[in-house]
Amino acid sequence: MSPIIAEFIATFLLLLLGNGVVANVVLPKTKGHNSGWLVITTGWGLAVFTGVVVAAPYSGAHLNPAVTLGLAVAGEFAWAEVPGFVGAQILGAFLGGSVVWLMHKDHYKETNNSTTILATFSTIPAIRSPFSNLLSEIVGTFVLVFVIFFISDGQLLGDSNTPIGLGSVGALPVAFLVWCIGLGLGGTTGYAINPARDFGPRLAHTILPISNKGTSDWNYGWIPILGPLLGAILAATVYLLL
Repeated sequence: MSPIIAEFIATFLLLLLGNGVVANVVLPKTKGHNSGWLVITTGWGLAVFTGVVVAAPYSGAHLNPAVTLGLAVAGEFAWAEVPGFVGAQILGAFLGGSVVWLMHKDHYKETNNSTTILATFSTIPAIRSPFSNLLSEIVGTFVLVFVIFFISDGQLLGDSNTPIGLGSVGALPVAFLVWCIGLGLGGTTGYAINPARDFGPRLAHTILPISNKGTSDWNYGWIPILGPLLGAILAATVYLLL
């Protein structure tokens, strides 16, 4: 499998399972309705595990433009390959969010709350404050990328033939890392920590004929894109200075 296809499929699975658990928790009349934040954060951690397992042998399993950017800034990933990886990640996320909607169409029809509907596609801040929200995304993504550099240090130094990315770290450690970020840092914005995770499904929300949907809130949509990118650049810079 080519690295680009691997990134597309793995990011599709990430969003199918990640946004799927959000839909299961917040949409009415599902089996998991109102099961809470712990279920959501656990589901996202396991979704990352699934995506990494699939893509690791082929692309290193970035699954996230912020990870791709951070590796490029650190000199561990070719800049020429960045656009292809990011494009595949966004398309995979778009498709994953779309399939979640298709599976839950009957449940979307049961809610008139447009905010609840949007939450199954993209992140929404608990308290809207652009500076604080941006800072939350920067900090969460900094932790993600910075820790990845350290727990994959041997691979970054060339001790493995595994492509550099989350896959060189191992699926289980990354799953626990994302789970921990969600539990510890995710309550303010919903922890996008991944521009594709937010942008792809938000675009799907804009395009799809979803029952009772409201605005896609593009006024906020720049924060879960810029914040993770800044966090990744900061993490790579600090790592290189150490």
